[in-house]
Amino acid sequence: MLKLWIVGSESQVGKAILSVLDPMELEVLCTDKEELDITQTEDVLSYGEINRPDVIINCAAITDTKLCEANPELAYRVNALGARNLSLVARKHNAKIVQISTDDVFDGRKETPYTEFDDTHPLTVYGRSKRAGENYVKEFTHKHFIIRSTWVYGEGKNFVNALLQSAETETEVSIPTDQHGSPTSAKDLARIILHLIRTNEYGTYHATCKGHCSRLEFAEEILKLTGKTLKLNPALAENIPTARPANAVLDNFILRIIDVYDMPTWQESLKEYLEA
Repeated sequence: MLKLWIVGSESQVGKAILSVLDPMELEVLCTDKEELDITQTEDVLSYGEINRPDVIINCAAITDTKLCEANPELAYRVNALGARNLSLVARKHNAKIVQISTDDVFDGRKETPYTEFDDTHPLTVYGRSKRAGENYVKEFTHKHFIIRSTWVYGEGKNFVNALLQSAETETEVSIPTDQHGSPTSAKDLARIILHLIRTNEYGTYHATCKGHCSRLEFAEEILKLTGKTLKLNPALAENIPTARPANAVLDNFILRIIDVYDMPTWQESLKEYLEA
């Protein structure tokens, strides 16, 4: 039985992993910031020494882009040094490590979907700190899965839940038409993670639901599936406070060419989430 350590277990992806895993197949350790501060190297190494995990899944991150810009030291402590500390544990105990990353490592200016082989060029503190985390993971352990995803939604703060809340409290909202991505359910991301950790297919992956859309098309689909009424005003991203890439579409290139896992369409995934 694999001993699985979920770091950031109260995050969207952390909660999703717990909801889809089979507790009869895995021994699960859960920590969040209240139980363990991953920026404290000795505390992390001590926890690893005591518990000796077989797999570490790092879901912990500062994802608030505005907070990252205002407090870059905090962003780098959690997103970069936290990943480094967990990688040290993985290396010492010969464990596999999963590092959850983001499309924000790219600048969003490419006109076609990004593959795992495109050069990163983050424009924000958030993106740069997440890229630094990726680099630490690659530097300290070869048994790693770096998984980049985009427009992730689940239990917590995200675009889907925010739009549904707006439908209850407002009559209209402005939504960008020039931001594009592949909406991805945290549960579908959790499923691919649990699949990969049982393999030796180490490396960097893009893992998003199939297809892509604009923010406006995403919002329209959410309202259609829920029957909610809310006026959506098309707008340009530059006129809406945002720090997200214009093109957040990731191509699941490696998953496709090694044929290890098939993601659902973003519409199918969204329907499952909203029905649940």
